[in-house]
Amino acid sequence: MSEKTPLLHYRLTSGSTSPEPKDVPNHSKAKAGKGRRRTKEKGDRKLGVVFGVVVPTLLSMFSVVVFLRIGFVVGQAGLYQSIVMFLVAYLIITMTVLSVCAISTNGALDAGGAYYMISRALGPEFGGSIGIMFFFANVCGSALYVLGLVEAIMSTFGIPEEGTAVVAGLQVLPSGYWWSLLYGTALLFICFIVCLVGAHIYAKATFVIVIIFVVVLTTIFINFIIVGPIVVMLPGNSGLNGTSTRTANYTGFRRHTFEGNLLPNYTVDYTTGAMMSFAKVFAVMFNGCTGIMAGSNMSGDLKNPSYAIPRGALAAVLTTFITYNVLSLLVAGSCERNLLQKDYNFLGDINIWPPLVTIGIYSSAISAAMSNLIGASRILYALSKDNLFGGFLALVRKTSLSGNPWASVLVSWLLVQVVLFAGQLNTIASIVTIFFLLVYAAVNLACLALELASAPNFRPSFRCFTWHTCTLGILGSLVMMFLINAIYAFGSIAFMLLLLMLIHYLGPISNWGYISQALIFHQVRKYLLMLDVRKDHVKFWRPQLLLMVANPRSCTGLMTFINDLKKSGLYVLGHVKLGLLDGLPSDPLQSRYDSWLSLVDHLNIKAFVNLTLANSVRHGVQNLLFITGFGGMRPNTLVLGFYDDCIPEDDLQGKMLLSTGTGFDAVTTSIDRGEQRSPFFPDVRGAYDLKDLGEEEYVSLIADAVKMGKNVTLARNFNQFNREVLVSGKKIHSHRRMTGPFVDVWPLNLLRPDSRAYVDICSLFLLQLACVLQETRAWKHARLRLFLCVEAGRSLKKEEEKKLRSMLKELRISAEVQLVAWDQVVELHWQRQGGKVRGNLEESALNEEMERQEEFEEEVFQIFPNNAARMTDEYICAVNNLIRRHGAPKPAVRFLYLPRPPADTSLYCTYLHQVDMLSRDLGPTLLIQGVTPVVTTDL
Repeated sequence: MSEKTPLLHYRLTSGSTSPEPKDVPNHSKAKAGKGRRRTKEKGDRKLGVVFGVVVPTLLSMFSVVVFLRIGFVVGQAGLYQSIVMFLVAYLIITMTVLSVCAISTNGALDAGGAYYMISRALGPEFGGSIGIMFFFANVCGSALYVLGLVEAIMSTFGIPEEGTAVVAGLQVLPSGYWWSLLYGTALLFICFIVCLVGAHIYAKATFVIVIIFVVVLTTIFINFIIVGPIVVMLPGNSGLNGTSTRTANYTGFRRHTFEGNLLPNYTVDYTTGAMMSFAKVFAVMFNGCTGIMAGSNMSGDLKNPSYAIPRGALAAVLTTFITYNVLSLLVAGSCERNLLQKDYNFLGDINIWPPLVTIGIYSSAISAAMSNLIGASRILYALSKDNLFGGFLALVRKTSLSGNPWASVLVSWLLVQVVLFAGQLNTIASIVTIFFLLVYAAVNLACLALELASAPNFRPSFRCFTWHTCTLGILGSLVMMFLINAIYAFGSIAFMLLLLMLIHYLGPISNWGYISQALIFHQVRKYLLMLDVRKDHVKFWRPQLLLMVANPRSCTGLMTFINDLKKSGLYVLGHVKLGLLDGLPSDPLQSRYDSWLSLVDHLNIKAFVNLTLANSVRHGVQNLLFITGFGGMRPNTLVLGFYDDCIPEDDLQGKMLLSTGTGFDAVTTSIDRGEQRSPFFPDVRGAYDLKDLGEEEYVSLIADAVKMGKNVTLARNFNQFNREVLVSGKKIHSHRRMTGPFVDVWPLNLLRPDSRAYVDICSLFLLQLACVLQETRAWKHARLRLFLCVEAGRSLKKEEEKKLRSMLKELRISAEVQLVAWDQVVELHWQRQGGKVRGNLEESALNEEMERQEEFEEEVFQIFPNNAARMTDEYICAVNNLIRRHGAPKPAVRFLYLPRPPADTSLYCTYLHQVDMLSRDLGPTLLIQGVTPVVTTDL
């Protein structure tokens, strides 16, 4: 007997991909050219169920396993555990096949196989990362089969080392690392020539190989019936010592043989010297059961993929399952345990013509090598056509006149040649198997995501699957990964995540659709329905802001500031376009959403965009306040820019979009040639351009919001706000104390000096917003300064300060309280009132007000007298100077109390004039009118 090949080179992972000679359609091509190419490809598809799906899948799943691993599995695990192993393995495989069948019957399936399914279902990130790993798995798999074939040839025809017997006439080939590399290179070159000529040559070779395989398999079944008991010589490397017998018996069908092979008997593997166990034998067996993607990867060559893939894949899986189990029964009933454990090539020994099994091993190995090589080239070509990696893969897009991607074949061949230098079969086998299992898990994940998203367009004609089967497929694939090699499994997942992040941040935007968006929509809808407005409570209040933007070019600073102020709440950018839909051919706002969303991405803010069309700004804002949001997620605060005569500045001049490299001022070309998109946003208003709304209409916006129960915030001078400076310089060490930007809060209604209520709803709303701002990451080093206006001659100022500090402590607000004497300022106001003498009335008024402090949270709206006409410009200027004098160091932002608009609309202009004088030259300032309770001292 000749020396038998060790198990080392038989640990070859199947799962080879079959050829897919047609181009993957590129969505960036013109529609006419794409249609012609698809028509041509459809006419070239000639393969049916048998030769398109069944034959490639059978060859990939059988390969050398049927000849070499059946005896190993039964000899180590026994018949009972062997059947359990096949049941578990095929359960995992069948779950994945069901997912493949479901996806393949959900609409048109183009060339690309598993990569095409995953990328179109899960998006370019998952598809690209899995596609790269699928490509490398096929490259390594091709090298694995070539190296295994070389070792099989050398075990029969190679000249052995010194001290080993030579079988005359057979062992004629020189041995050694470089000789083995030379033989492997020659075999790989043959595969390369076949793949370079075209997939039709490979298809003809596959037909010849499957005939050989069927003949060999038939003789194996016949041998178990016609061959009688024989004595088999065991190979010299079977781990036997000199005193042990070097023979084993093939008994034919015997009861005692069958009973001796029922239970497990794990021993040392004579090819590796490792002690076997259930997990190790299962991992070795499972390596050969992969290959189920071979048929689906022929999708580009099938006449009807939706018909052929489900029937062909299931037929191949059922055929291999029955074959493996029948062979296990035959082996267990006719071969002694010693023969199964010490000679993995016993099927050749008991064959009527032993070389026939060797021919089957060689043919299946060369078929798998070619299949992996041509499959790797098609995956690489599909990746290059999808342009996920930019120009990095541009060179491999070149094809011949017949459409064969020769450049991809050449690159794949070179990479396989590089892997041949490694020569570590066990390592390569584990990595290849784990990569294929990761692909199977991704296919199950794609099907599961489509099922859970409940998208109306996901209605496959193959319905023999549920989310349970997808989940079992995912879990089974992941468990097998870690069972084979936990370290390689962790490394593979990390590599996939790295590729996913690279494609996410560096890859182009595709139009395939993102399953993540469907899943998010499904979950958000469910949770929005659970968000009951009737269960709102003040202690869970958070700002939900609607910022009205006339032109975003002039208010990027304000948009970034409001993004900090939202505190994980709702943030909506609103815009009103003047006009009516009557007479327009279509909605003019739909084409503008992309520009606004691009701006949101550019500013890195978390905001929604809501645009409306109205005949006036006031009606547009009313519409947005009424309809913006869903359920419990509706704006509770309206933010407006201030109405003044300042000339707006263009903050986006020359700025570029990082994702596309396109400027905001550029005119960009769309996907369809000849169509162009207008600039992102119009130019800012010039010095002589008219505004879209007048003063009275602007104040009406404030009054309307208050009537709707919305808080109102007016933002002024935020063109001076620079968040980058704030973030970069937030830590300043002075006198060994860490300080940061200051946030000044003036909680008193400064336009009503006769009201000294620091704890009304509006004042507390100011404190709450300032505290919310301080809790954000960019403002965590900010220091709150609370300014308490008192009159120096009053005897109760200490009590006022004490009362305020006690309130801050109860509200858990950390702030620095500063007393501000404003006797002279208040005197200006009383002089305007005719020199009214206050005397002791001050203390009685204060006492009455302190008694009302306990009831402020019960009042939703407070009605103040219309005193707009009684404020003099002299008094307001004095208040403005007072605020500026107490602004050292200069604060980053100020919070001021915004009085309610007067009930008399004829006083709107006077009201706006007074607010303008109050906040003039104060830097970034928020004037706030709060109408809802937002703080509580309850637990």
